[in-house]
Amino acid sequence: MSVQKSGRPVIWFAVYQLLWHLLLPLAFIRLAWRARHSIQYLGNLSERLGFGYTKPIATGAIWIHAVSVGETRAAQPLIEAYLARGENILLTHMTLNGRRTGKQLFASAIAAGQIHQVYLPYDLCGPVENFLKTFKPKLGLFMETEAWPTVVFRCAEIGLPLFLVNARLSQRSAKRVQSFGEAGQALFQAFTAILAQTAFDAERYRQLGVRNIDVVGNLKFDVPLDPAQLQKGQEWRSELQKERRLLVCAASTRDGEEAIILKAWKQLLLSNAFTVPPLLCLIPRHPERFADVASVIANMGLTFRKRSEWLKTPDACHQVDVLLGDSMGEMAMYYSAASLTVMGGTLLPFGGQNLIEACAAGCPVLLGKYTYNFQQAALDALQCGAAKQVEEMPLGEPLALKESLKSCLLNSEELLRMAQAAKQYAVDHQGATQNILAILDRQNHFSD
Repeated sequence: MSVQKSGRPVIWFAVYQLLWHLLLPLAFIRLAWRARHSIQYLGNLSERLGFGYTKPIATGAIWIHAVSVGETRAAQPLIEAYLARGENILLTHMTLNGRRTGKQLFASAIAAGQIHQVYLPYDLCGPVENFLKTFKPKLGLFMETEAWPTVVFRCAEIGLPLFLVNARLSQRSAKRVQSFGEAGQALFQAFTAILAQTAFDAERYRQLGVRNIDVVGNLKFDVPLDPAQLQKGQEWRSELQKERRLLVCAASTRDGEEAIILKAWKQLLLSNAFTVPPLLCLIPRHPERFADVASVIANMGLTFRKRSEWLKTPDACHQVDVLLGDSMGEMAMYYSAASLTVMGGTLLPFGGQNLIEACAAGCPVLLGKYTYNFQQAALDALQCGAAKQVEEMPLGEPLALKESLKSCLLNSEELLRMAQAAKQYAVDHQGATQNILAILDRQNHFSD
């Protein structure tokens, strides 16, 4: 394979660009399709092609790319640390929900002109070149798994330091990268350095030939929970306890998991194991699925209310089997109110969602077997007693989940021990922000 001095694999890259040009119309069709839920999906379209930027931030900003909601929240402690130093931030996203989250988290800094939000352009040479020439950042930080070839190779060629921070690479993803041979390896080797979450992740990057790697921990442990949301959750929990009712949160669920959880929940309620039946709060990961999940609940024959309806008639929501969390930005409230969380993405092979936020709120976690996106975090939580794993759960089978829920909810002393372990677990693993800053400061000192 032909490779330039910059590490860009020429033949592979030419094919990649051709495919991008061919698929570009489909990208816009996808946006138009999603716009049926919100017209905002069609907003700022020119940015996705690398032009039409309004009020661009001063050159020399620190560029942080957080593709969607999870990455944006994970970047919060790092962004706040740089803001405290007086730095300007160029914050890019790929999804509407990521952009919304950034706008919510950093509203004051955006209003003050210290943060400028735009979409990262589609990974074509022209749009990427115009983006880089327009903003001229002094440093680029990509969050977690993002590695767009055009951006990464071009930054290497122009000498712009680009780091993959809070980096993670599952075994499945590593095999996918290796299937591209030298091209896949060259992509990650083109980063200035990779700052990995765990030793597992670092070793997988090393197997791709990456040499400049540090293990820094997981930024998600440093993300502060909203005190107002925690207070709301505690108040809700107090109301439920007056009725001696337990709340179980099924968080960030993915397509197909809701049916499993609801079947298990229905079996649990029919078992008559509880004097006062518990309440399930079901929060789908993607807001565009709220209506579909509402239909699944109704078809299951369970009574339910939506969070949006609770705002109008809060008492009515205590008399149902399920509460549908059709709101954004309230996960801390749900976790604070709950006695147990079933973590979405782990019941079917999606790799799992973030269990750290639940633990930080003092809510123990029940996991399925698919935790490869958070391998080390899940192992540590299980080891310290902050989490339990559903044993021998056949794909799509709710019985094992029902038994695990029943076992946990009927043992109040064990739930209390798990809640205490969850809080301690969240505290014990903090510190990634300072580790990352120290390495970046050192790298910038050497480059100067």
